[in-house]
Amino acid sequence: MWFFVFALSIFLVMPLHFWSVEHDRLETKFGPEKGNRIGAALGVISGWGYFAFLFGIWLSPQDRFTIPIFENIIVVLPLAGLFVLMIPIVHLILALVFIIPGMWFGIKGVKDLGLEASEKHKSEAVITEGSYSIVRHPQYLGALLAHIGISILLSALWALIFTPFLIIRDFVICRKEELEMEREFGLEYGTYRKQVPMFIPRFRKSDPSKENM
Repeated sequence: MWFFVFALSIFLVMPLHFWSVEHDRLETKFGPEKGNRIGAALGVISGWGYFAFLFGIWLSPQDRFTIPIFENIIVVLPLAGLFVLMIPIVHLILALVFIIPGMWFGIKGVKDLGLEASEKHKSEAVITEGSYSIVRHPQYLGALLAHIGISILLSALWALIFTPFLIIRDFVICRKEELEMEREFGLEYGTYRKQVPMFIPRFRKSDPSKENM
């Protein structure tokens, strides 16, 4: 039951996220100062709420799975002296394949955008450097990769099956953010959106002259 509670909660906080990125509407309705405070509060609640519910999905009671390759080779990981994880080595290796790049995209995305802007879902400019030159939403990509990796690490079957729903959820959220960014920054963001993919990394920089051919 707890898994479905956390899974449903991830979607229930989406309206808060939508409102948090409607900066112009909030400022028009409540005034610049109050509108910014309301948007920031909504951004913090929806952002941290999302990660809290992800932890709930990973740790809630659910069916477990084992990849039938070297399943008898177990790695024992003590966690802060509180409890011990016994993980099949194949699960550990596959998990790291997703977790390591996921952490890079997540941490680099926050660093490139700034912690305050990341929390409040409000950027003062169009960021096109660093991780944002590879994908338009590095923090969401990082979270998705980490989710897959941690689900494999914990052998959390339902969490792994839930991944397509998370992808759909993130796509809808990102599309909403992009519409607001285009409203705020106009052609500058529209050009950036055409040159950089949403989620699938492209490490080769595009040639703007070719984009318009």
